[in-house]
Amino acid sequence: MPNTRAGGVDSSIREAMALLERLRRAAEEGGRMGSLIEILALQALAHEAQGDIPRAIMPLERALTLAEPEGYVRIFVDVGHAMRTLFRHAAAGGIMSSYTQQLLSAFDEPAQPAFTAVHAAAVGLAEPLTGREVEILRLIAAGMRNQEIADHLFISLATVKRHIANAYGKLGASHRTGAIIRANELNLL
Repeated sequence: MPNTRAGGVDSSIREAMALLERLRRAAEEGGRMGSLIEILALQALAHEAQGDIPRAIMPLERALTLAEPEGYVRIFVDVGHAMRTLFRHAAAGGIMSSYTQQLLSAFDEPAQPAFTAVHAAAVGLAEPLTGREVEILRLIAAGMRNQEIADHLFISLATVKRHIANAYGKLGASHRTGAIIRANELNLL
C-alpha cells in the first residue's frame, strides 16, 4: 500500500513552490526587495525540505546578494534552524562567506526579553511601544548612534530609523532627547 501521507507532503511542497515562484515574480516586478529576499529564502527552504541542497543554494545565494547591502539579518534568522543548516552549506561552498558567517553568528545571539504591550498600556500610552522600539530607545539612551544600533541588533539602518520614528510618534516626541525623557517619565527604560 503506497504511503499517501508522503505523497501528500510532496504535493503540498510542489504547490508551495509554485506559489512562491508566482510571488517571487510579482515581488520582482513590483520592486519589493524585502519581500523578494524573504520569498527567495523560503524557496531555498522548500528545496531543502525536498533534500535538494544544490537547488536550495541557488535562491539562497541570490537572497544573500540582495540582502547584504541592506544588512538584513532577522529576515533569515527568524525563519529558524533550517536556515542555519542552509547557511552552513553556503559557507562551506564559499558563498558570501563573511556575510554568511555574520548570519550564522546571529543564530547564537541570546533572545532579548520581550516588552509587553500590557505594560505599555498600563503607563498610559494611547498606542503601546513594541519591544523593538523600547529596545532601540534603551540603546539610544546608552548613547549609541543609529548605525551602531543597526549593527548591534543585526537589522538595517532603515529599520532602525523606522522604529525610532514610530517611537517618537507614540511618545509625542520630535527628537531623541525628548523621546528618552518621555520614556523615562513613563518608566519604560
